[in-house]
Amino acid sequence: MTSPDAPTAIERVFYPPSPEPWGRRALLSPLTLLSWTYAAAVHVRGALFDAGLLRAERVEGLKVISVGNVNVGGTGKTPAVLHLAEQLVQAGRKVGILTRGYGRASREPLTFIGTEPLPSSELAGDEPLLLARRCPQVRLFVGSDRVASAYRARDEFSLDTVLLDDGFQHRRLARDEDLVVVDESVGLGNGHMLPRGPLREPPASLRRATLFWLRAPATASDAAVLPVTRPEDTRAPPSTTHLLVPTEARSERFSDTLGGWLPSSPGIPRVRTRYRPTAWVDPEGNLHPVTALTGQPVFALAGLARPGGFLKTLQSLGTDVRDAALFPDHHRFTADELRDVQARAARQGGRVVTTEKDAVRLPQGFDAWVVRLGVEVLEGESHLRRALGLEDAPRGL
Repeated sequence: MTSPDAPTAIERVFYPPSPEPWGRRALLSPLTLLSWTYAAAVHVRGALFDAGLLRAERVEGLKVISVGNVNVGGTGKTPAVLHLAEQLVQAGRKVGILTRGYGRASREPLTFIGTEPLPSSELAGDEPLLLARRCPQVRLFVGSDRVASAYRARDEFSLDTVLLDDGFQHRRLARDEDLVVVDESVGLGNGHMLPRGPLREPPASLRRATLFWLRAPATASDAAVLPVTRPEDTRAPPSTTHLLVPTEARSERFSDTLGGWLPSSPGIPRVRTRYRPTAWVDPEGNLHPVTALTGQPVFALAGLARPGGFLKTLQSLGTDVRDAALFPDHHRFTADELRDVQARAARQGGRVVTTEKDAVRLPQGFDAWVVRLGVEVLEGESHLRRALGLEDAPRGL
């Protein structure tokens, strides 16, 4: 099986572990030219908003908290949204989530709540369904016009707070807080904008943020058991620390300057978090401790932007990862693909395991175990409570 540390083709371009040689830069120069065109369009749009020629609409009486990023895919935004929603619900807020529903087949606006029958992932998208299942008290609004969704949340359902999912670039809706998620393990990648790099906006746009949500790299102690190493795995894995992420030899921490991108932004508070597995969910929906599959052979199934993190999580849980079927982000599994997965897993003698986001795209009755992740706040909880407006709320969180 491919090592969890082995990057995909896109990751090798977006997140090179060392400075790129001139030959590689020359080979990728067409992408660089395209990224300049994209950057120019983004700059013009941003300048229009900054000058007030394009205006953000404020929905009075509704607290809007945006959760977004500048990287495309794989930074851990969905667990952050889920954690914030849970905190707000526990504090007694009436909460909604406004989301576009990336990858869904329909353009019709939808609203639903996890305590009611849910639409299919084809109609709603995978992330909205995951959020509804994990936080059933929160109402989901799926649609491209999130200003209209905000008014609907206030006027039809009397909500007082909404989370604007993937909202950093969606500047049409005014927000009270702008949380930006940054994964410390990859930082801002090679610093280029799409399609040459992972950035949807230039690094300078981070100064619009009101709070940085930093995802710290996982450590060996994040799981209840140590990784199981098979006899043939005798070589040390290659380093996956990105060039722009500080190493132990550097004195400053990533959270202080965002890897050197924002050395002059001390006024923007930081919340540092770590994601760790909290349970296994079996095909019947029952919860099991994280040690439930320790030492057992498994077959990994995922459609993620950066699947290496999922494979590392499986190894940290002590599973024997025999093989993997890895697809692009938000991939819709076909019947033939899933039959092939089941056949390969049977040949390896392992059960199929997958992520929560991928599980909502699997057909009912598909035999797969699911890793459930939780968020641990390491630093900056007071900043987070202030952003959520929970300074005076009970701390039973």
